[in-house]
Amino acid sequence: MAEQTDGFRVPDSMRAWVLGDPHELVFTEKPVPAPGHAEVLVRIDAIAVCATDLEVIAHGPPALIEGGLPFNKNFIPGHEYMGTIVRLGPDVDEFAIGERVAVEIHAGCGRCKRCRAGMYTACHNYGMNYGDRDKGHRANGYTTDGGFAEYAVNNVNTLVRVPDGVDDAEATLIVTAGTAVYGLDVLGGLIAGESLVVTGGGPIGLMAINVAKALGAAPIVLSDIEDNRLEIGRRLGADIALNPRAVNVVERVREISGGPGCDYVMECSGAPSALSDAMSMVSRGGRVCLAAFASQPVTFDAARLVMENIYLFGIRGEGRSAVRRAAALLGQGRIAPSLLHTHTFPLDEVPTAIRYAREKIDGAIKVVVGIREA
Repeated sequence: MAEQTDGFRVPDSMRAWVLGDPHELVFTEKPVPAPGHAEVLVRIDAIAVCATDLEVIAHGPPALIEGGLPFNKNFIPGHEYMGTIVRLGPDVDEFAIGERVAVEIHAGCGRCKRCRAGMYTACHNYGMNYGDRDKGHRANGYTTDGGFAEYAVNNVNTLVRVPDGVDDAEATLIVTAGTAVYGLDVLGGLIAGESLVVTGGGPIGLMAINVAKALGAAPIVLSDIEDNRLEIGRRLGADIALNPRAVNVVERVREISGGPGCDYVMECSGAPSALSDAMSMVSRGGRVCLAAFASQPVTFDAARLVMENIYLFGIRGEGRSAVRRAAALLGQGRIAPSLLHTHTFPLDEVPTAIRYAREKIDGAIKVVVGIREA
């Protein structure tokens, strides 16, 4: 029986896509979850398809369900969603029913060394929430049910209010922008006047361009093999857009810098040669941030890393409350994630949305599933 909660009718069950075998999604019904301590129930209004969702659905990692691979465990994937709060946990007073929120993926355990330092995306208790073991860690769409459904429970620490005037589809991209903000934080944070190269014009790379422009980086160089993504990169703030099929990007970056190389590289492609290329185009004492999952082990010149005093970082997700800062930039009109949104599908067409994102059909960049019915 549906429950009426401050004007919102919350049913007992919901439609959801669960992961069966690799590449298999099954449309089914599941009970609507109940929020507990420090949690709210979110009615999911829209969710974006992320490249990591494609990895989870096809291969499993980085999802970790019941201590192992996520297949055939009644698990709902998907993590880049936004929605409306329709029910509060018994002790929640930080948010109100009816508020629109974007959600971070990770709610760390809050008790390990990394979480206590604010690095909840590097929680030592990742996935330790099954059977008789519950360390408090949650990562929706990775270690707990995600967003390819009508409702999801989220910890209050993962919620970010959607700025006024931002539509549902655009709000799903706040998380993507948060990942870009986190990467730029790691690279130095204060990047005004510093040169930046972004390799890979996918959603995170394009948002890195946009956020870096808002923060005053100059010049900003984008490298990608798709001309349509280079064009969007220009619109988002790239000063120079390079296609490695047409030009030697490393040589060109060296020329642009006058010889020493750029200050920062944010690597968002996952290409096998990307790390070596990044080290060749960054200046002595420069910084490289890896924001993409490489599909295979890569080799690089470790001696160069040491001799050139290059700093190398890897990031996971959108840590250190970067989503909140991304939402602020969006609310101020300083970033424009809507330029990445290319396609929208209803909830019952999630497999089609996944296929468009995976195969980049019709120039797909960010594919959104609109769950709330008009």
